[in-house]
Amino acid sequence: MATERQSVDRVSGDVVRQFARAALIAALIGASAPVTIPIPLSPAPITLQVLFVFLAGLVLGPIWGTFSLVLYLAAGAVGLPVFAGMNGGPGVLVGQTAGYLWSYPIAAGLIGLAVHRGTALRDPAAQPLPVVVAALVAGTVLIYGMGVGYMAWLLEMNLWEAVTAGALPFIPGEILKMAAAIAIVKSGRIVSVRS
Repeated sequence: MATERQSVDRVSGDVVRQFARAALIAALIGASAPVTIPIPLSPAPITLQVLFVFLAGLVLGPIWGTFSLVLYLAAGAVGLPVFAGMNGGPGVLVGQTAGYLWSYPIAAGLIGLAVHRGTALRDPAAQPLPVVVAALVAGTVLIYGMGVGYMAWLLEMNLWEAVTAGALPFIPGEILKMAAAIAIVKSGRIVSVRS
């Protein structure tokens, strides 16, 4: 029996760097899992997760930002305690807050597309502030639209009850997370996407 030997193409350095950045963002969002503040009458707690969704889209762009959040969801699906409150397992991905979780990769992709104006990466610190703010607002609307919609369906709530429980209490925190994401990106402390 003969052994076949063929050369294998190397993975480019850019792919390796982007994969490492995506894995880092996935790890950071997972590391934020213990930071939760329960809200009375809401199944969803206040977390730092959305901050990392913002950063994934801003820093990694639409492709790698989406990949990073898919990686995060996969880690949680196999049981790692990376979801809010140190939870993990496939049950969380169909539970009361599943709509928020499933929206994260889509929101990161949307933010990345808006800020980078396509799939080619640009320096997010150099992008006009109104573009960045609009992208973050659009991502937030998407996250809360999917989260509240799923919660209303699953818990058989009317739309107003779901919005009151799953969106309104979180607005001040989301504004602070947007400001933090913008400050982090504009500070230039994040390694350039092209380095």
